[in-house]
Amino acid sequence: MKQSMETRSFLVFLLIVTVLFGLVLEPFWGAIFWAAAVSVIFYPLQQRLVSRFNGRRNLAAITTLLCCMLIVVIPVLLILAQVVREAIGVYQGIQDGDMSPGAYLDQIRTAFPIIPETLERLGIDTNNLREQISSFSVSASRYLAQETLTFGQNTLTFVLHLGMMLYLTFFLLRDGDTLIDLMVKALPLGDERERRLFDKFAEVTRATVKGNLVVAMVQGALGGFIFWILGIPAAILWGVMMMVLSLIPAVGAALVWAPAAIYLFAVGNTIAGIILVLYGVIIIGLADNILRPILVGRDTKLPDYLVLFSTLGGIALMGINGFVIGPLIAAVFLTFWDIFMDEFNSDVVETDAAASSANPDSKPNS
Repeated sequence: MKQSMETRSFLVFLLIVTVLFGLVLEPFWGAIFWAAAVSVIFYPLQQRLVSRFNGRRNLAAITTLLCCMLIVVIPVLLILAQVVREAIGVYQGIQDGDMSPGAYLDQIRTAFPIIPETLERLGIDTNNLREQISSFSVSASRYLAQETLTFGQNTLTFVLHLGMMLYLTFFLLRDGDTLIDLMVKALPLGDERERRLFDKFAEVTRATVKGNLVVAMVQGALGGFIFWILGIPAAILWGVMMMVLSLIPAVGAALVWAPAAIYLFAVGNTIAGIILVLYGVIIIGLADNILRPILVGRDTKLPDYLVLFSTLGGIALMGINGFVIGPLIAAVFLTFWDIFMDEFNSDVVETDAAASSANPDSKPNS
């Protein structure tokens, strides 16, 4: 009795301490998550370098981290800096009156009268829509300026989180095998099940991050390139917007290039509009339809529809991190059910088979 109470008390305090520790780390969950994701992605490189450096794990981890910074971190920082500059230019253009979204809408209404007629049939007041778009543009530009200012003020926080992510990534790369062994030893799910879950976590994280980011970067680069060729202002900004929106499967990048094509038609730039439509459908669209199933669906072994819904649901619940966490939760969900069917329902099947062999004259229930 005493031992039972001690065990229960220990488990209660273990739970309390674990929750408190999670709350302590809560401000850094983003850095911790991306450190784990980056470690999983670059872990194969780490393993090859460990073999090449004769087991010197510290040197291998530092080299892998430097590769990560050269391939991912530094290019992202440079792109963000250019996006901030172009975003400030767009904000100043709207504030100075050089850019007027309401006037753009009027041009589209004049060139394509079928659009406002269709909207009115659907019960949408186009005049009110013009005011709403103008108001939204002013609010968005103001928000953009505030966020830019806030980002400048919080540069130290950003640098701190980035440094913590890279610092943790080094130790996860160096000690990844040891940490996984400790977690397998600590969790009470069964060693084989736990290793299966960890393998699925690594597989899905690697496929989702690499796949979605590769697709996003390809679509963003292709979109920014055609915008630059056609002379559309702030091409890098729109390319980055396409890259972010392309995390939404199927329709993401089209939310940027399709309205731009409509506007080009509206202002009489028909050739540029046709080029943008064909380029968007054939080049940008094929990059999504071909690369995403190959890089994401095949490697995660998730159906395309489940990748779509889990990605959208993850983004809706957890923001930008959800494009990885959503498919990851879906994959872990399926893995748990696979384990359940393999280990628990198999006992039922074996029992039924034994009963049938013991009584061969019995007929199956109709």
